[in-house]
Amino acid sequence: MRMRTSSRVSKLSNPLKPELPGGIYGITSRDFGFGQEQSALYLLKAGIKIIQYREKDAPTKKMYNEAMRIRELCRQYGALFIVNDRMDIALAVDADGVHVGQDDMPLELVKKIYGDRSDRIIGVSVRNEQEVLAAQALNADYLGAGAVYPTSTKQDSTSIGLDMLARIMKVSTVPVYAIGGIGKQHLKELRSYGVYGAAVISAMLNTPDPEKTAREFTDVWGAAS
Repeated sequence: MRMRTSSRVSKLSNPLKPELPGGIYGITSRDFGFGQEQSALYLLKAGIKIIQYREKDAPTKKMYNEAMRIRELCRQYGALFIVNDRMDIALAVDADGVHVGQDDMPLELVKKIYGDRSDRIIGVSVRNEQEVLAAQALNADYLGAGAVYPTSTKQDSTSIGLDMLARIMKVSTVPVYAIGGIGKQHLKELRSYGVYGAAVISAMLNTPDPEKTAREFTDVWGAAS
């Protein structure tokens, strides 16, 4: 299979938008014995330059307060801050962007609500070529493809496998982050498919030393180039 390579930082089509970091994409969680803010801090201290705040069940006020604090941390560490799903939270805390899944708010409505906020990033989860083409038709800035491997983070998720990842990469014209069940042992393989980065949750956070583990992920990704 032909290897596709990508630069460390992607210039998005709109020059007003911030640069999109390649490599490890960190996603926060409160499922491993510490809070959302602490999980973000572990990832940021490890050198990860794009952080997604992912929270499905907390009250809106709690989400706002957490997202605001994480946004400030991201600014301190020079990282992009993305909010999962919740457009209202993303707008309220002036996040760098929002990420939506296929069962979240439709992309066309996300873009309508953003209005003239053309400096903000929009990411979309995809599982097949049709979803890739639909997202690109609406000018999504990046794609999250997966779950590539089996994962326990999303209980209703089934893996798409490497064959589908290859098909997604073939039709994608925007950066693709692989997600789902990714361990350090998968990074070299994923890079061979030309993915722009790898989004990781439990393999970094559900460990005795999340900061150290996250730094190991960034080191392995760099060494696999």
